[in-house]
Amino acid sequence: MKVTIIDYGAGNIKSIQFALKRLGVDAVLSNKIEEITQSDRVIFPGVGEASSAMKKIKQRQLDVLIPNLKQPVLGICLGMQLMCTSTEENNTKGLGIFNTEVKKFTPKVKVPHMGWNTINNLSSSLFNGINEEEYMYLVHSYYAQKCTEMIATTNYEITYASALQKNNFYGVQFHPEKSGNKGQQILKNFIEL
Repeated sequence: MKVTIIDYGAGNIKSIQFALKRLGVDAVLSNKIEEITQSDRVIFPGVGEASSAMKKIKQRQLDVLIPNLKQPVLGICLGMQLMCTSTEENNTKGLGIFNTEVKKFTPKVKVPHMGWNTINNLSSSLFNGINEEEYMYLVHSYYAQKCTEMIATTNYEITYASALQKNNFYGVQFHPEKSGNKGQQILKNFIEL
């Protein structure tokens, strides 16, 4: 099985590679359209700021490629946010895969929302073997609003969509690669979809 992590200069790619290696998967890093298209699974990571990340995606024509992929695709953190219609972070237009907007947490709470928090209302095979109220590791200042495509929620001041799914596209706000055994299980589930 060929797993490709999209390399567009905005991601904690090494930790994802190590997590997959523990599952016996040697993922390749690539921003080449042909290589990504021919992969069995695609991971769309992201750490950083939305508008500069989207600029890099457009420079590589990945904004056209990603929404048209047919194999399972997993967006992680900023990757998931960029799969939404838009984000308030520098007023950035997203890829429009998930029909929801990404908003900034209010000043009432400490941002970034950083550390361990629970995921709830799990409703996807992505969460096979994962219990309600399982703890996952998060680092983010923006959140996806609740929508019909959400497959998990997390509460931090408000309840927001911490995972999304539409057809072959999946997104998680948390970092499965940094969430211990349960995060590893989610990556395994994604590989086995």
